[in-house]
Amino acid sequence: MVFWPALAAADVRHDLVRDGRLLEIHISDQFSETSRQNLVEWISSLSDALRTIYGHWPRRHWQTVISPAPASGDDPIPWAEVKRGETDSVNFYVSPAASANELKRAWTGYHEFAHLLIPYQGRGDSWFTEGLASYYQNVLQARSGVIDEQAMWQKLYDGYQRGLADTRFHGRPLGEVSQGMRQEGGFMRVYWSGAWYFLAADVRLRQQSRGRLSLDKALEQLNRCCADKSLSVPAIVRKLDDLNRVIMFQSLYDELVVSTEIPPYEPLFASLGITVKNGRVHLQQQGPGAIIRAGIASGDTL
Repeated sequence: MVFWPALAAADVRHDLVRDGRLLEIHISDQFSETSRQNLVEWISSLSDALRTIYGHWPRRHWQTVISPAPASGDDPIPWAEVKRGETDSVNFYVSPAASANELKRAWTGYHEFAHLLIPYQGRGDSWFTEGLASYYQNVLQARSGVIDEQAMWQKLYDGYQRGLADTRFHGRPLGEVSQGMRQEGGFMRVYWSGAWYFLAADVRLRQQSRGRLSLDKALEQLNRCCADKSLSVPAIVRKLDDLNRVIMFQSLYDELVVSTEIPPYEPLFASLGITVKNGRVHLQQQGPGAIIRAGIASGDTL
């Protein structure tokens, strides 16, 4: 078991302000001055990527707390978590040796920041919130220019493959596996079933509205309504349908929570002009699917 020291007992604070919103960055004074500069640059880049979802940060006042991680292999960010409260906090344990480029290319920061896109109460239906973060960690990397569109879809395909390979819980409903995830495992099944949910929602919204709607815009409506609330996942699902005047999020939820394996991704990929050969994704450059696919990667709608 790894012992994680207390978060930033003594810290150096930096403030970022965007669109009248405040992000406090608390960095342990155990980092060198150069490392602290790299960390501020990294958090600034992550926070700018997060703004591509609906034009501003999810919270008017939030914070991130960064502490040095014990030696833990090659991972520059071996542990991170979101703490919900009056001031939401994203807490990172970071290797002091991590370079600015290593931090920017690590998926963990995008994943943790994406959790803040919904006003989740912090318990229940882990597949939903982890799926949201797993989907957007790849989308945000593409929108920030860290990876290109091809790499984004390759990462999503690879994630679905990891989920499909976790066959220990086939035959058991997702809701049940999700509830016991911390004790029994099943992380890949849980995370990538949830990622399928949000890709399916994004694709259906864009297709059915002929490009006017998107998951980004649906989440923006939820943020306008309920950013300062603490909602269960069923309440979030109902709000997403009601606020966006669709009947989709609930039906997808009802379908997935009782699913006994990850739904097939192939129909979604095919509708986006994506084919897979020998484990590598190939993107068609023409057709309506290609337009929707590119819009997901760039954040554009029609």
